[in-house]
Amino acid sequence: MTDERIHRTVSADGTDIAGRVQGRGPALVLVHGGIGDGDLAWEALLPHLTDRFTCYLPSTRGRGLSGDNPDHSPARLEEDVTAFVESIGEPVCLVGWSGSGAWVLGTATHSRAVAAVAAYEPGVMSVMREDDRAGTFAMAQRMGTAAADGRLVDAMRAFVPWICNAEEITALAETNFVERWAGCVPAMLRFIQGDALHEGPRSTDPAVLRTIGVPVLLLRGRQTLLDSWFTDAAQYIARYVADAHVRELPGTGHFAPLVAPSPLADELISFFESARQPA
Repeated sequence: MTDERIHRTVSADGTDIAGRVQGRGPALVLVHGGIGDGDLAWEALLPHLTDRFTCYLPSTRGRGLSGDNPDHSPARLEEDVTAFVESIGEPVCLVGWSGSGAWVLGTATHSRAVAAVAAYEPGVMSVMREDDRAGTFAMAQRMGTAAADGRLVDAMRAFVPWICNAEEITALAETNFVERWAGCVPAMLRFIQGDALHEGPRSTDPAVLRTIGVPVLLLRGRQTLLDSWFTDAAQYIARYVADAHVRELPGTGHFAPLVAPSPLADELISFFESARQPA
């Protein structure tokens, strides 16, 4: 790790947003998903990137080094990412994962500081099939019940089999993943609730996606448990984003950033270095 520091800014509603900074080179902002925070989400991927990029690892409200606010609606979470990106003061490449796919796409529509976007298995609820939707709601209910009783580790245990394949579950168990990530459960549940209650425009609406003027890389794992959802989501986004590229990573699941970081890093490096080249 080189020249580690903390970068801080303030979101549009006054919430403090912060994240560690490591590495040297062009600015690369990596945004955690619906679960996790800036430190936990990228600890395995980071060593593959810091020799090429200055990696910024923000946490949205209620996570990591950032402050909190009762409002965890999609618009506010996008504002957290946008404020952080714009405070860096130079063009950035932007990475999202799962739930943050919508946040980074939204930031690309709001900020001229974004040079390119990559999203690993972004989720779009409107394209989720009924059987997957039922399983997702059941998972969220189990997590909520456990969290309400203060059993955050049990809440994580309800989350893991919903999204992780068998190989990932085995690999993550060796890292004490459930225990280490349990503190992120409350913010995830507020994210889920805020997203479910939101009735306004979304960054994944076709009209909004059409306004994205930078290249977008949509990545998915070939061994992802919710394969149909993430495949449909990538195809949906690519349908409306003018400069979209869809790639598959063989042998990887949804938690590739933690258990298979090398092939993911290779795709990100290739894409962002190409996107930064003059036309």
